Amino acid sequence: MIARRGTGSGRTVVTVCRLLLVSVLSIPPAVIAAEDWTLGYQATSIGQYHGTFRSPYTGTFSLRDYSERDVSLTTTLFLGLRVTPNTQFYFDPEIAGGRGFSNVNGIANFPNGEMPRVATAAPKPYIARLYVTHDFGFGSETEAFESDDNQLAGGRPMTRYTVVVGRFTVTDFFDNNRYTHDPRTQFLSWGVMYNGAWDYPADTRGYTWGWVHEFHARRWSVRYGSAAEPKVANGLRFDRRLFRNRADMFEGELRYRPGDHEGSIRLLSFVNHAYSGTYAQALELAREQGGTPDINATRKNGTLKYGFGLNMEQEITKDVGAFVRLGWNDGKTQSFAFAVIDRLASGGVSVNGKRWKRPSDTAATALTETGLSGVHAAYLAAGGLDFMIGDGALRYGPEYIWETYYSARVAPGLFATVDIQHVTNPAYNRDRGPVWIPSVRLHVELNKQTFKGKP
Repeated sequence: MIARRGTGSGRTVVTVCRLLLVSVLSIPPAVIAAEDWTLGYQATSIGQYHGTFRSPYTGTFSLRDYSERDVSLTTTLFLGLRVTPNTQFYFDPEIAGGRGFSNVNGIANFPNGEMPRVATAAPKPYIARLYVTHDFGFGSETEAFESDDNQLAGGRPMTRYTVVVGRFTVTDFFDNNRYTHDPRTQFLSWGVMYNGAWDYPADTRGYTWGWVHEFHARRWSVRYGSAAEPKVANGLRFDRRLFRNRADMFEGELRYRPGDHEGSIRLLSFVNHAYSGTYAQALELAREQGGTPDINATRKNGTLKYGFGLNMEQEITKDVGAFVRLGWNDGKTQSFAFAVIDRLASGGVSVNGKRWKRPSDTAATALTETGLSGVHAAYLAAGGLDFMIGDGALRYGPEYIWETYYSARVAPGLFATVDIQHVTNPAYNRDRGPVWIPSVRLHVELNKQTFKGKP
């Protein structure tokens, strides 16, 4: 029997259809199939230039006041393997080479974020990552992940305790930010891509050995990591005296959705012990013995350095987001593994290209102020050297970098970026600069998402 329109049975059929439609539409998205392995590739080349600028004097680690043109290159394979349903193994061999301005000296907030991975001008292979991660799940609820570099597709427990052990960069797990965390696709300068006041443990290329523990829930996470420090400042070899010299870091993260717009806030603290010196002792030793202060002459095992960081990101509209980072460390102890920055304030805006019908493009701008403690500035003013700055004298002022970039998707997996940076008071010296730094970046990424319309 066919129900006629307007009859009681017809209305019943319509009502049932509506209920079925609502039921179907409210079904959660299909669970992403778990993949057993993944393979990805990236290559990034960055070319930078700066011209002449005001420079009444130069020192050992000054930015050279003549024109420089330098290029960096990194290529990486990303290999992932599922060992058990909750255990994953990752291996990333990498090749890096090239040069940075003045041998990567002369600017505290250095303008090329790929340079920590470059130890020599000639490209050389090395192991970037080699680690195992295991989830201990609580409850039946799962969280879906798409296939990506160092990420296997599939479900993970929503509430989980995760342990990671091996070789990695600690920035894989700490100080994340949706809008500024990857110099291969986002901002280039060191103090914008990460919290520059966090002297995170790493060798010259930016990697270390250690472990990370994380407890993750739907709206919050807490994590702890412990990792090896280099033997010397900015060195390639690691200190094996882990009970005396190592880095410990802690981070809490809260995720929220005001007005259906994702946001996060992260609080970071770190405690480093290394075979390093202190600026006050270096100044005192120079006064007693005469000559220029040398922080390496005051090195001791277990020297303490500590600090804190705040990291916020907020989606304003679906295609506009803003971010802020604040950082502080004690400023007494030798800058050792990352950047010569004691104080940091950074903020910016990122706009997705959907507004002009290019959803894989990004335009973004940020202003970053970095500074030093009083004793640190006094050390440099007396002619002391850090591992990447030292003009032989100093008329102190905060270093400011304004950076703007536009990243365009040229073809599936190929991106071209134009970036401009303006540096005021390079290496905290009001006697030198300002400096304009234009950059061009080419980035290739190939993985399972490359040809699926993913940005």
